[in-house]
Amino acid sequence: MALEVPRAPARPRATQPARRNRSEATQARPSRLRLWLRRRRGMLRPAGLGLGAAGLLVVAALATMAADPYGRLTALWDGATEIAGGAGLTVQEVVLEGSRNTPPELVREALAVHRGDPILGFDPHAARERLEMIAWVSAAHVERHLSGLIKVRITERQPFAIWQRDGRFSVIDDKGEVVSSENVGAFGRLPLVVGTGANRLAAPMVALLRGQPLVQERTHALVRVAERRWNLRLRNGTDVLLPDGQEAAALARLAELHAAQGLLDRPLAAIDLRLPDKLVLRLPAQQQGAAPAAAPMEPSMQRVRNGRG
Repeated sequence: MALEVPRAPARPRATQPARRNRSEATQARPSRLRLWLRRRRGMLRPAGLGLGAAGLLVVAALATMAADPYGRLTALWDGATEIAGGAGLTVQEVVLEGSRNTPPELVREALAVHRGDPILGFDPHAARERLEMIAWVSAAHVERHLSGLIKVRITERQPFAIWQRDGRFSVIDDKGEVVSSENVGAFGRLPLVVGTGANRLAAPMVALLRGQPLVQERTHALVRVAERRWNLRLRNGTDVLLPDGQEAAALARLAELHAAQGLLDRPLAAIDLRLPDKLVLRLPAQQQGAAPAAAPMEPSMQRVRNGRG
């Protein structure tokens, strides 16, 4: 016998007002951001007050700088410096590196600091600028350490030659810059250059002379003539007149003549090399009119009583 299973009653369809209520309920629920802000509302309020106070301090500082941009800030920094000094942050030691010819008293004057001074009161940048104003100093580096140490490292200009002009002597570097006019005698082994403009053009001429050691060891000074050409003043008093722009060839020729004839050791007033095809020798005044020297000379070498000076 078959049993009939009753059917489940059909669900009534949702009406339009029910759908509208569900949508309104969804819209009324707060978002995650709002829930997060509600939970942290108590923390945000103090943070906002702190930011506001910081803004007021910035405004006050700007107003102070506008009213007195240096005086009050300097006073505040001085006060902090005194506090740091009272806490033991003072200069205890100054270490200097790289100084060989720079006078120590000039370095001390440029640093302008003493043991026991507040370390925060020392300005390393200003000290570096003062150090680089010293003629011997090419570059300087200054460090300030809160431990009380001030470390100074300088790079010096290298002495290259002694420059004589108008009876005054100065030590110059290879660029012709004067680095010292005092205690010049301590640099007596440096080449001597003489005359206006000799300092600027000394480096290439000294290099050429070093390439001819026979000539170099007998040379006392390099003399700039009329800012146009060079003479050599030998240690025995002889002047060697070099051609303008042809110094290298003239020095090589001079070295060959000396090696063959001992020319540079002869008692001569001048050796004129300005003419490429002729060598002119001038005797000292007291020997003019005397008999020729006994030493043989090459046919190409001419001895005249009055050569060009």
